Amino acid sequence: MRLADVTEVLCELELTIRRVKVSTTPDGRVVDLFLVTDTRELLHTKNRKDEACTQLRAVLGDSMCSCDIELASAELAECLQASSSLPPSVTEDMITLEFQEEPSSSLPRSSVSMDNSLSHAHSLIQIQCHDHKGLLYDIMKTLKDYNIQISYGRFNAAENGNCNIDLFVVQNDGKKIVDSNKQKALCSRLRMELSCSLRVNLISRGPDIELIVANPVELSGKGRPLVFYDITLALKMLKIRIFLAEIGRHVVGDREWEVYRVHLGDDHELCESRDKIVGAVTKMLMGWH
Repeated sequence: MRLADVTEVLCELELTIRRVKVSTTPDGRVVDLFLVTDTRELLHTKNRKDEACTQLRAVLGDSMCSCDIELASAELAECLQASSSLPPSVTEDMITLEFQEEPSSSLPRSSVSMDNSLSHAHSLIQIQCHDHKGLLYDIMKTLKDYNIQISYGRFNAAENGNCNIDLFVVQNDGKKIVDSNKQKALCSRLRMELSCSLRVNLISRGPDIELIVANPVELSGKGRPLVFYDITLALKMLKIRIFLAEIGRHVVGDREWEVYRVHLGDDHELCESRDKIVGAVTKMLMGWH
């Protein structure tokens, strides 16, 4: 499963994957197109391009026919946009999880409450949840979207995976959060993000099986880090071949989502392993393996 290896190298190089389109030709060759940005802002230089190609060749060896890095044209960027609308079952799942007050019984429960009585200057947000990969990211992202600043906090993780978090926060204006509607909305959003920050679905598209993973995009436009790498690594460990993959963005409800679509072919054994595939990908994404 070379795609996982390519994705790992790009992550190690601090190249952020914005879009991807992976396809398999009839003769078995794989063509990978990645639209990336460089956190070091050096990808326009020859040395940086050579570094990337050298590391990719070191991992892929003779199986890599060529490696070209060039400034993406508007036409290529358009080519790498999401190719089609999402299936109704997927969008309905997003909207249902977005607005339900309580998580489904299959998801770890999270408790979020707010108290203004313990500090004269800060609102206290108390969180009890199960630990997962990206836990602090999910909290920080949500507070950032609500223009909430953390002054200080306490984090305690037990051996059984349960976490207790106390955050002393203020609004942009330096004041407590006293609006009851804002308190309720913030606590509800935190519960939702901590219980089900990623959506994983496996659906049938004609004879093919398609894995769909979606996560909300920050208001700043940034997507969740390392999602594509975790997906490809989980499938690699399951020894499942990827025939086509793409990353795109879709607006569902009132939020923008980054959606990863991976075509797994028409192997009948995949249909019999649906729960196993969804479970393995979810565990890898959440760090529960």
